[in-house]
Amino acid sequence: MDRVPILKIGDILLVSIQGDLDDHAVLTLQEDLADRVVATSAVGVIIDITAVEIVDSFVGRMLSTIAGMARMLDADTIVVGMRPAVAITLVELGLSLGGLRTALDLEKGIAMLGRDARAAADELSPVSP
Repeated sequence: MDRVPILKIGDILLVSIQGDLDDHAVLTLQEDLADRVVATSAVGVIIDITAVEIVDSFVGRMLSTIAGMARMLDADTIVVGMRPAVAITLVELGLSLGGLRTALDLEKGIAMLGRDARAAADELSPVSP
């Protein structure tokens, strides 16, 4: 796998991982995604791992690192499409993936980011006397 495609949907970036990633592909994805978050002023990143069947501690750390990087650039990250076996493996490996939120599918992930955006806007709205 050479490069992971990053699609723009409104103010959200969608990363669809379609297979196993080696170290080089992960580093490239992190750089590409950081550049795209800044260039597009994205408010959210959705990482779709529906096609990922096997995870290890490397993949878990990669997801956490990407989420942390996006957060530093003011974008929330949600991982969607996690298979039950993947979730079980991550728990068995002791990877808490702190700060990484998940949703069952793409639709729910987009809805989560939409709720976050509305909540942030409400916090910034002036309160009338």
